[in-house]
Amino acid sequence: MKIAKEVNAYCRFCNKHTKHTLKLYSKKPTSGLSVGTRRHNRAIRGYVGSVEPKIHPKKVGRKQKVMMQCSVCKKITEKVVGKRTKKKLEISR
Repeated sequence: MKIAKEVNAYCRFCNKHTKHTLKLYSKKPTSGLSVGTRRHNRAIRGYVGSVEPKIHPKKVGRKQKVMMQCSVCKKITEKVVGKRTKKKLEISR
């Protein structure tokens, strides 16, 4: 799925339509020192019951997310493109 590199979109900070540059959203790796991770590791250390999450069937398509940066105020907002798409997003000229 191809998207233009620059889009004219509404900026809620400028309160008007401005040019936005698009960048693909990439999830950052999670920290191993967060409270939930430490609690989970402590629970699975000994002989305990089921603490692992139940395996759910994978969804066919993913929600594709794009980060839009305003050219005037340089603020970044995110936008979900489509509902659930099987194709990966690709930023073209």
